[in-house]
Amino acid sequence: MPEQPCPPVQDPRDGATHPDPSGPGVAIDPGSTTEADLRDGSSATTAPVVRLSSAAPGAPSVEPGGPSVEPRTPSPDPGGPSLGPGTPPSDLVETPPRRQPPGPGAPQVKAPNLKDVASRAGVSHMTVSRVLNDATSVARATRERVLTAIRELDYRPNTAARALVTGRSRALGVVIFDTTLFGPASTLYGIEQAARDAGYSVNIVSLRTLTRQTIADALDSLRGNAVDGVIVIAPHISAARALDEMPQSLPLVAVESGSGSPAFPTVAVDQRAGAAMATQHLMSLGHGTVWHIAGPRDWLEAQEREQGWAQALAALGAEAPEPRHGDWSPRSGYEITKELLADHLPTALFVANDQMALGALRALREAGVEVPRDVSVVGFDDIPEAAYFPPPLSTVRQEFSDLGRRTFDLLLARIAGDLMPLTRSVVEPILVVRESSAPPRAR
Repeated sequence: MPEQPCPPVQDPRDGATHPDPSGPGVAIDPGSTTEADLRDGSSATTAPVVRLSSAAPGAPSVEPGGPSVEPRTPSPDPGGPSLGPGTPPSDLVETPPRRQPPGPGAPQVKAPNLKDVASRAGVSHMTVSRVLNDATSVARATRERVLTAIRELDYRPNTAARALVTGRSRALGVVIFDTTLFGPASTLYGIEQAARDAGYSVNIVSLRTLTRQTIADALDSLRGNAVDGVIVIAPHISAARALDEMPQSLPLVAVESGSGSPAFPTVAVDQRAGAAMATQHLMSLGHGTVWHIAGPRDWLEAQEREQGWAQALAALGAEAPEPRHGDWSPRSGYEITKELLADHLPTALFVANDQMALGALRALREAGVEVPRDVSVVGFDDIPEAAYFPPPLSTVRQEFSDLGRRTFDLLLARIAGDLMPLTRSVVEPILVVRESSAPPRAR
């Protein structure tokens, strides 16, 4: 007798009619989940589940996009009967849909903008702009409200957009050589502090060598970053010479570049005056002369300190011994002092920086020479450790915060188009007397 088609069955969940699932190759397992449930993700435990016979023709398939239902073929037991056609699998394997990454339509976190700040503060966006540009026409209460909104929203101005409108990026460039040395590093720190206080960012290019080409390359790199102006920390002779050949199309100020560049304004500590202070201090204690451990010959600061020492001795009618040149390191100060002690025992020693003075103190201690009873020592820089040397070191302090502020102010004037004379701004040093200097003992 031919098989008759089964009448449709009404789905108790939604009233829809479906073909009778009890046809060939399909069995109803009450109390589980239907194929429709697999498609829509429901997990009702009262609806029937569809079990598929592995060889049943016309077995239902799952719609694309939902979880797939695959028959798992059991591994045959080598010692048991083989599975023939029509043998139902032991269970079904449900493969969950693969999780896709969020597409272009996924919600994105939006950074706050000028209008968001204005809305939070209850002001116009022009008022917010005036506050950001430090305009004096905004009332204090309004300014505080805007600043509070900026903090609450963590708003960051779009510097690129502001640069397009104002022609100013509020970014400065600094070219520096050898940041491992106290002087250049402290100068850089003073400039950064002054710039940060005024709301400027600083882009730094550190060079291994100072030549016309390396400085030109550094300036080109900073131009590419759209800086408003550049500061070159140039205590080296080659740097000062290279600056004289640089084009003047970019506002530029040089720091510690000797007695002044004819092409650019400069800011510097008065190295000659500092060296003269140290020398005069030792001479005032009763020493007949002062020996000098100088810095490298190709450093402008070393040259000027040596000149200040020699000029002070000449002014007092004292003979200037031949200076010995180091490389700013404690090792060079140590080795030069050992050589000096082999030839002569001075009563007073002026060292061109505190690091070399540290080496000199060790050499004196190893030789059994007491400081300051036998030899007085004065350094230069007043590094933070100088007050804790054994003994605490008399030295010359350079006011790097003042140096940085003056440099920054001078560059801002150049950026604003102030055609001031190309002069040299000088920062005065300060003599700091501690326990390493005293009158000579009778010999």
